[in-house]
Order: sequence, then C-alpha cells, then structure tokens
Amino acid sequence: MIQFEDWGLIEYAVADQRQIDYVEQIKKGERPSTLVFCQHPTVITAGRATEDGHVITNNERLRALGIDVVSNNRGGDVTVHNPGQLVGYPLFHLSHFNEDLHWFLREIEECIIQTLAQYHITGHRIDGLTGVWVDNSRKICAIGIHCSRWVISHGFALNVVNDTSAFGHIIPCGIADKSVTSISEELGYAVDFHEVAKVCKEITSTRFQEVKKNL
Repeated sequence: MIQFEDWGLIEYAVADQRQIDYVEQIKKGERPSTLVFCQHPTVITAGRATEDGHVITNNERLRALGIDVVSNNRGGDVTVHNPGQLVGYPLFHLSHFNEDLHWFLREIEECIIQTLAQYHITGHRIDGLTGVWVDNSRKICAIGIHCSRWVISHGFALNVVNDTSAFGHIIPCGIADKSVTSISEELGYAVDFHEVAKVCKEITSTRFQEVKKNL
C-alpha cells in the first residue's frame, strides 16, 4: 500500500532532509512508498538544469525579501515554492510499479490533469516539456524528480491559491515565453486549498494503487 503523510507548512530544508531520510528507509524496505503533501514558505529552488541568469532578481534584493535560493539534485530548472502551492513528494519505489522514469513523469502529469478537470480546467502537456499547462501558454504545475536505485524523491508543485507574482523573480523553468498561473487565477476566485489537496490525493493514490494491482 501507498502511505500518505501531510507535512503542512514546512521549511524547505527540513522537508528536503526528511525526504533523504525516507528515501533511505524505502530503499532498505523499512518504509512503504509514501506520498507526501506539504507547503513551503517562499523559496526559490534550482534544479540540475538551471542556467545562469534564470534567477533574475539579485541576491541582495532576495535577502531583503527573506527569500532563499536553494540548489538541489532534482531534474528541471528553477521554480518558486510558496504558501498556497500544493507540493507533492511521491517517494515511490518504482521497482514496485514500473522501472521507467518517463512513464512515471507522464503518470504524475495525468494525476494533475485529472485533478484540474475536477475544477473544469483543461490541463495539457507540451511535447518536450515536463509539467502541466493551461492553453499551452500558462504553466500551472511544475514537475522535477530525482531517482536513486529506483526510489523517487522531489515531485510536483501545483499552483492552487498561491501568489504567482513571486515567479517574477525567476524565468520559471527556464522558459521565457510562457507565463505561470494557478487554479484560483483560472477560476477567478480563491479555491479551498485543502479541498484541492484531498482531490489530488485521492486521484494520485488510486491511480498508483491500480498500477500495483495490475502488476
């Protein structure tokens, strides 16, 4: 079975270390695959593909705003996490599902697309770009993972009711000609964050449990 944990609003560094600990436990068979949901205080994270110039606000200004820039080992480019954004860490052992990273990324995208559909928002994939988009021009969910001995860490960041103006400090995911949106912005009103999280949890858990049943 997939275990679920809600870490609430948690500092990024604390969550990152907790992920590392969980991944080691999963590798050793001491913990089942675990789906984690949380939120982070405003932070900029830079994945392995981040290039110079993709953080466009200078360090002095970011420090004044209390925003850290943290490099990590996930795939993908630079992004922002902030309160009201649903961060999902599917710490899954792919040997128990399917040892295929491309398959896994497409499955996570599909979970997000199905979640958006519950709010009458049509999410799309764009060939060659990981994540979920609205109208092929506005990114609503960023995805970046790390894999060690088929155990996944990091995951997705779905913009729900967060302040997307924070993305103005960066070139989101290194893509300069597209914008960022959220569920609330698309709908024109503030949705219930916890309701969205519940919907996403049910869709993600059910989808991956079905994969395990069919092995």
